[in-house]
Amino acid sequence: MEGKKFAVLLCAEDSEYVKKKYGGYFGVFVRMLAEEGEIWEFFRVAHGEFPADDEIADYDGYVITGSCNDAHGNDMWICKLLNLLKKLDSMKKKVLGICFGHQILGRSLGGTIERATTGWDIGVTTVNLSTTKQFNALNLPASLQIIECHRDEIRELPPKAEVIAWSNKTGIEMFKYGDHIMGIQGHPEYTKDILLHLIDRLLQHSLIQESIADVAKLKVEELEPDRELWKNLCISFLKGKL
Repeated sequence: MEGKKFAVLLCAEDSEYVKKKYGGYFGVFVRMLAEEGEIWEFFRVAHGEFPADDEIADYDGYVITGSCNDAHGNDMWICKLLNLLKKLDSMKKKVLGICFGHQILGRSLGGTIERATTGWDIGVTTVNLSTTKQFNALNLPASLQIIECHRDEIRELPPKAEVIAWSNKTGIEMFKYGDHIMGIQGHPEYTKDILLHLIDRLLQHSLIQESIADVAKLKVEELEPDRELWKNLCISFLKGKL
């Protein structure tokens, strides 16, 4: 019997560092989520590469990555992605959204995405978890540390969506919609070295000030993300183990 099949929807360009060390962002996600016997494939949706209509049902679940683009933008590929996500929702396919993926999922369901009122959140952030049966089943603590790097946020979700995590910086750190859609604003897949290289790139392109970069690097030094717990949570959701 063939194993389950998953697709990663790549919404960002691979940095040279991530490409060289991890085989690109696809490699980063496979390292975190893949288990023996599964098939993992990717589509570079930011380049206009999407699964064909007759392929969509072949996948048991989808993962949407982060991106440099704004989830509130209207680039052609973003509009096409929104249409795909609406199809996946109607098919009740498992979809996990990370950072940009979290935001674009929220938008596809009717939510509002805007620049964060508190500005950039970069570093390691403490996220508070609500009391849900899924979190209880995994014996998760009341809060988890996660790597973050974003300046946009979901401002408002549709009524049927449930906020399941928040932080002092961001009101909607996680949400779920039914049993098939979940968004995470942070980056459970990131390692500290990936974030540190990203901070340097943001600084080089004048997207952040040096003071923001210094504070972010200090957070990375002082705090440790709960990567193993996030990994278990993501796998449990995506593969229906909860």
